[in-house]
Amino acid sequence: MTTDGLASLTDGAELGPVPRVLRDAGAGMAVADTPEGLSAIHRPGCAAVIWQRQPTRSFQTWIDDLDPACLPNARLIVRPADVRNAVFQTCEASGTPECHEREKLVDDAAALADIFSGLMPAPYLRLRFDVVTTNACRKFHIDAVTARLVCTYRGTGTQYGISTDGAEPRRVFTVPTGAPILLRGALWPERPESGLQHRSPPIEGTGETRLVLVLDPWSCGT
Repeated sequence: MTTDGLASLTDGAELGPVPRVLRDAGAGMAVADTPEGLSAIHRPGCAAVIWQRQPTRSFQTWIDDLDPACLPNARLIVRPADVRNAVFQTCEASGTPECHEREKLVDDAAALADIFSGLMPAPYLRLRFDVVTTNACRKFHIDAVTARLVCTYRGTGTQYGISTDGAEPRRVFTVPTGAPILLRGALWPERPESGLQHRSPPIEGTGETRLVLVLDPWSCGT
């Protein structure tokens, strides 16, 4: 696992206070102070891990102000070692303006992919950059994968909660923008399941645009 490329997005000199949501993250959750802490996903009973970080103000301002038509948007199957080039090419194809902040985005996505592939070994990753303006995946659910990493670079982060009876969670938590969350999926071998479910926040009609990176392990036959 390497953390190359992560520091530039989260320069400590520009970090604000840790969002309050992470001090009351909910049962079955772990909160990591470093990228290495995402390995807590392998601990018994840990349904998900949030790495508590915030991007620099300069990066966040840039990506928040970017024309939505220029945000990277793609769905790819790629080898972990090729993620950086794939994200670079996605930015080129999407018209994401070339600048220092774009380099940070490319480096960060590649570093997260490297960390994820170290925790969930697979010959390929399924990578998505989704530009979301609707109520996509607004129902609480558990993904049909072994595990999934989600990082919302722009807009409201992923929401989650514990369901004990199949109904929607009574308490809903929101992952801060820029903070990666690593979630167990329905194919995770440990039983019983924790009941932790998640969703994309309902934003339709608000004018909000989200940019979400999603990584899944993938192999032939998946």
